[in-house]
Formats: sequence, C-alpha cells, structure tokens
Amino acid sequence: MREQESPSQTFRPSRWQRQRQRQPGGRRRAATVATALAAGVLAIGALAPSAAFAATRPDTVQQGLDALVRDDGLPAALASVTGPDGRTRTYTAGVGDLATGSKVPRDGQVRVGSNTKTFTSVVVLQLVGEGRIRLDATVDTYLPGLVRGEGIDGRRITVRELLQQTSGLPDYTKADIQPRYYEPRELVAFALRYKAESGPGEQWAYSNTNYVLAGLIVEKVTRHPLAQEIDRRIIQRIGLRHTYFPAPGDATIREPHPRGYYRDEADAPLRDITETDPSWGWAAGQVISTNSDLNRFFTELLGGGLLPAAQLAEMRTTVPAGYPFDSRARYGLGLVSTPLSCGGVYWGHGGSFPGYETRGGVSATGRAVNVAVTAKPSDGAAMKRFEHLVDTALCR
Repeated sequence: MREQESPSQTFRPSRWQRQRQRQPGGRRRAATVATALAAGVLAIGALAPSAAFAATRPDTVQQGLDALVRDDGLPAALASVTGPDGRTRTYTAGVGDLATGSKVPRDGQVRVGSNTKTFTSVVVLQLVGEGRIRLDATVDTYLPGLVRGEGIDGRRITVRELLQQTSGLPDYTKADIQPRYYEPRELVAFALRYKAESGPGEQWAYSNTNYVLAGLIVEKVTRHPLAQEIDRRIIQRIGLRHTYFPAPGDATIREPHPRGYYRDEADAPLRDITETDPSWGWAAGQVISTNSDLNRFFTELLGGGLLPAAQLAEMRTTVPAGYPFDSRARYGLGLVSTPLSCGGVYWGHGGSFPGYETRGGVSATGRAVNVAVTAKPSDGAAMKRFEHLVDTALCR
C-alpha cells in the first residue's frame, strides 16, 4: 500500500511545534530551533540540515518498507513520519494477516515492547520533580528487603542506576518465561536466581529487571497501579488516543492491528502469536500503541511537554550503550541517542516484543519517525536495514 496523508492521521501540533509556528508574519524559521536549543528547551545534539517537510520524498519511505517485506520476508511493515509542523504521513507494506491476506491497517496498533521503558521513566522523573522520589536514593529506600541475591543488594543500587541500566542486575528473561500472567514481583524473583552481572554503577548492561523495579517503586510511592499512573500522567495528558497499558490477563489488541508473527528458528515457518499475555513485560514492555502516537509521545517529551527542564536534562544524560542498540548509541534514563548519517542524533528508544519490532525517534529539526514490522528480522543484516530506514526517513 502507498503512503497517505489524511485529516484523521494529522496530529494537533505539540507545544514545541506550536512555538515554531508562532513566528512574525506566520513564517517558520530555522532560527527558532536554534534558539530553542540554545535555551535548553531541546538540547538534542548538532542541528541536522534544515529541510521543509513538504520536500520529503514519500516514495523513499515506501520503498524501504516494500524492501523489508520483499527482501527480508517480513509479513508487514508500517511507518509514520511527522514533520515539524505536525503533519503526519502514514505508510504500509505487506499483508496484515497471512491467513486471510487482509490489508495492513493504516497506523495500526502494535505491541511496542521496550518503548514502555521510556513511559515508565517519565513517570519516575515526574515523581522526582514532585519531590516524591530521589534519583540517588537506593532501591531499598522504597522497596526494603526486596532485592537480595548473589552479589545483589538493593541497599547499594540507586534509582538512577535502574533507569540508566547500570545496576548490574541480571535480566529475568534468562528464566523460562511461559505464556501466562505474571505478577511483577515474580519477575524480580526470577532475576534474583542469577548472579549479579556487575557491581552497581560499574558498567552498562541492558536488563528488563531494572524497569520492573522502577514500576514497583512508582506503585509504592503513589499507591496506584503503574498502568493508572502512565494513563493519567502521559496518555491522557498529551492525548495519545491509541495507546494503552493492557489490563491484567488481557491478551488482545483493542483496535485495528496487523497480526504478529514469530519463528522458533531462522528457517522455521512463521507462527501467529498476536494474542498473548504481555504481563511478563510489564513496566519494561507491556504498552500497546501506534507509530503516530509514539511520534507524538517522543515529540512532546523532547519538547518539554512532559517533564520539567531539570528532569529532562537528567533523562538526556547518557552513557555508552551496547546490545541491543546501535554500537554508537548512548543510553540516558530510559532514552537513547543515536547518531544520524546527516549529522546530529535522534532520541527515542525502540522495542521488541514477540510478533513486533519498533524503532524510531525525534531529530533536532522536530521531525519524528517510527517504523514497525510484524516479525523480528531474521538476521543482523535485516535488522540493520530496518533500523537504517529510520535514519533515511529522518534525514530526507
């Protein structure tokens, strides 16, 4: 299917985008972005070459999606590109259901996996701004006695280290996770069966356990379910109409969506795993959303619409990252910066959940891109082509 722009897919401009539009004589000037950067409103990195959204070659994104389906055997690929003026273009390729051959729903809902970590981190940092959580307080301050294991002590691990993935905690996904409902503390218990990866603060290592603990801290401090806090503080606040945190035991996807597929091995047939209990991801990976809603979320976040300046600066304070990110990437507090081929960086996160992969973010120009596919790319080369499409769409 070809790209399309329609009123139903056009976002209300964010606060950042509205500021860019309110220039004398109605002109949008590149200097506006430079001024915002200098003032610390959007310190994203070196400013990429300016280009009007209207100058985008929509076929470039479409061709990239078509190639992912044709050359890499992915059932479906979807993308959303939002310009600095808030206009959004959506794209699809492939089929939404291999059994029926149905079309891919335009801007359909998908499981966005670890993009959930950014949502969780935003809630924690909002609570930091309210004086209810301290980044350099220990996990034991909020969850006394919960985190103990071989080389593991919650009295030595800080909230900052959880969000920055430098706690040294093992990932609970090492355990044999079955397709059933899990309580968050069960997931922590799985992790504590294993030895610490390193001492707190010694090195960066990706672990979903960090974000499950961050979610438990949110619940302890607010006395509300994490899903309720994410909905109130983020989803409702900025109008993410197609984003939600599934209720316990809810294995479905509410709105039109492409089916998600999984291979047990590289040469095995694709298996439909769309309906699955996502509770094993919880604060680290349970959210369902659309590419366009993710564009809006990251645009509002980087534009200062969700966090005070001090907490946004903390979120953008990074350390070198590794797998599963680009080798040049840097990890902040639930936020990743990745260099662009055209100069500067983009900020986002990305997510993997069985059946779906999502990648994207926002550049310094205010351009936002998210791409989703409905199976994990089969090898490293295919994954690089998938991720390169985000760079291409942001740099055009």
